[in-house]
Amino acid sequence: MRGKETPGETQAEDIPQTLGRNVRRLRRERKLTQEALALEAGMDQAQLSGIESGACNLTLRVVARLATALNVPPAALFDGA
Repeated sequence: MRGKETPGETQAEDIPQTLGRNVRRLRRERKLTQEALALEAGMDQAQLSGIESGACNLTLRVVARLATALNVPPAALFDGA
């Protein structure tokens, strides 16, 4: 059983899911496949799939590469977090 959560802990745990949803939404708006976005961002499709599912904790470098590939500011990937 999990102990008492500290303030902001739940929100911090939600960040990978929020970022993943935003990456997926932006990718689909641009009519890109996972393979195409992954290639543009310099990663493999499996890594992008993990990001979109919220299963990966990302480095700032990966966030920056995704934002550049999607032509958005990095902050756009965190909208709703």
